[in-house]
Amino acid sequence: MFFDYFLLALKNLRKRGIRSYLTMLGIFIGIAAVVSLISLGNGLESAITGQFSSLDPDKLVVQSAETGFGPPGATAVKKLTEHDLDLVKSVNGVEFAIPRYIRTAEVNFNKKSIFQTITSLPEDSEEADIVYDVLNAEILDGKLLSSSDRKKVILGNAFTDEETFGKELEVGNKLLIQKETFEVIGILEKSGSFIIDSVIIMPEQDLREILKIEDEIDLIAVQVQDSEKIKETAEAIENKLRKDRKQDLGEEDFAVQTPLESLSAITTILNIVNIVISGIAAISLLIGGIGIANTMYTSVLERTREIGAMKALGARRKDILALFITESALLGLAGGIIGAIIGLLLAFSASSLASNYLSGLSLQVQISYPLILSAISFSLIIGLISGILPAIQASRLSPVEALRR
Repeated sequence: MFFDYFLLALKNLRKRGIRSYLTMLGIFIGIAAVVSLISLGNGLESAITGQFSSLDPDKLVVQSAETGFGPPGATAVKKLTEHDLDLVKSVNGVEFAIPRYIRTAEVNFNKKSIFQTITSLPEDSEEADIVYDVLNAEILDGKLLSSSDRKKVILGNAFTDEETFGKELEVGNKLLIQKETFEVIGILEKSGSFIIDSVIIMPEQDLREILKIEDEIDLIAVQVQDSEKIKETAEAIENKLRKDRKQDLGEEDFAVQTPLESLSAITTILNIVNIVISGIAAISLLIGGIGIANTMYTSVLERTREIGAMKALGARRKDILALFITESALLGLAGGIIGAIIGLLLAFSASSLASNYLSGLSLQVQISYPLILSAISFSLIIGLISGILPAIQASRLSPVEALRR
């Protein structure tokens, strides 16, 4: 019996053609938005988690509290100083602390000028090795900087792309950075991190000279003695800096972050984005449900005589009710399936574009089958609910009155 309802409902929907597709438009948009954006969001979260999982669990970062967006320390109200560096080094549990400089500077090559992120390499060879280790720096061409190098740089892999300067950069090329000439002595392997692939690394002394950096530090990278006590060490650093700056708890103008805390903050942001996306999609699905209800009400009015004839031939009230509910459920189900397919196509298209045009960004689509099944089920439920009232109205029609219309 149900199969008969299904076939009849499918025939009626196909008969209405374009109207059925327009009715499902809201469902298309909602489901496509949920599936595409959350699939991309999961892929992005996985990529970020992978990047953080490569970080050593025995390192943490001290930096100034920021007031806007930019490289670490760029928008800080009160920057870190050499005095802060000495305080961090004196904390029990700290093996050593490395001052880091991450700045934006003007770079000229091939008659083109851009502003690019530049980071420093410490003068101490042991500290330089640690920086290379943290960055997972592997050389593709040329060689890495040494502590004795001056006026030389190594570049992230993104600079091998002609789009940056209209010409591929190679080992031996000369760059003008803040109007000072630097020789490219090495190019790094592609890392999969957009930030690292787009960075320029130069000796710390050179960076401080060209940007006239004096007693200020952008961030302090800290190596702890025992990774099992990294949280305790971070708290000890906070307490010492807070006491030195005469600040109360919660009023700090600095931050001490461990890799897990950084990952947790990013994951929270991505979850909030997913919630907002789901909220927008829910509104679209609600509109789609209203569209289904409107179409079913219109169908009742248009098929009044047909309903009367069916009742006159022996169709019971529950048969009419089942037929109209099946039709509305089919609208929701079809909308959900087509929307899920469109969503996946959009997600793979966006992933492909990101990989082709954003060098170093590895954005993979993560297909969540529970998500897809949930989205389709939700659209089916929306269709069922939207068709209940029109179905009840159709089932209550008197066969005599219906045939007279």
